[in-house]
Amino acid sequence: MKSIAVTLVSLLVLMLGAVSAAGSAAAHATRIAADPADNAELTASPTTVSATFSEALQPQFAAMTVVGPDGNLWQSGEPRVDGAVLAVDVRPLGPSGTYTVNYRATSADGHVINGSWTFRLAVAGSGTPGPSVAAPQESSPDEGIPVWPFYVAAVVVVGAAAVWAVRRRT
Repeated sequence: MKSIAVTLVSLLVLMLGAVSAAGSAAAHATRIAADPADNAELTASPTTVSATFSEALQPQFAAMTVVGPDGNLWQSGEPRVDGAVLAVDVRPLGPSGTYTVNYRATSADGHVINGSWTFRLAVAGSGTPGPSVAAPQESSPDEGIPVWPFYVAAVVVVGAAAVWAVRRRT
């Protein structure tokens, strides 16, 4: 009996050591390019805006909006995913000023990516906006849920089961 308990405790210590040495997965997709580029100054309205990521995206649940300095939406139609590129068509722009492109997509590994960038229209256009929206808030990078609490919980459950099994045998 004593050898079983020692073996179980040794196994738990080894499992805990292996879990604590495991690093978190940090290789999620990131935006590597934007068109128009971040903080670009344009004299004419782009027909589309796009973001290119470091890995392919899932087409489900992709979203992309273009919010003008007037608080109106300027994108037209649904966003498109083509491999690692998320794009949406843009109406002919209206007022000069800063336009914000907001995006949300899911990478191939299931990680949700969201963020935004801006470009500036230097010469006012004559386009008609879409509906008005509330001013976008600064979004923070999605760090995801840490995995280590799940490992600790698994070790605790296995340890409790081992102690229960040893006590039950005696």
